[in-house]
Amino acid sequence: MKYRSRTDIIGMILQAAMNGATKTRIMYNAFLSYAQLKEYLAFLEEKGLIRSDGFGIYMPTQKGHELLRKYEGISDLITLGQREAAIVHSPEW
Repeated sequence: MKYRSRTDIIGMILQAAMNGATKTRIMYNAFLSYAQLKEYLAFLEEKGLIRSDGFGIYMPTQKGHELLRKYEGISDLITLGQREAAIVHSPEW
């Protein structure tokens, strides 16, 4: 897998937990080791971006939903910009 920024990983975790997810599901969906997952979940809980229901199910908080929405918007803009740049620099032009 290519290098991912911390922001990309956080986005993947929040997306994986969108409808409620266990640590295992988040770990597999975000391609993280258990040690990495524990570190990220602690950080996200500390920042109020994700919460556990007490039974091992994690879900984004309202603040987490807002961050994910903004992250996805920025990702879409970047992807669109990359596609436009590829078209402009394609050999047919």
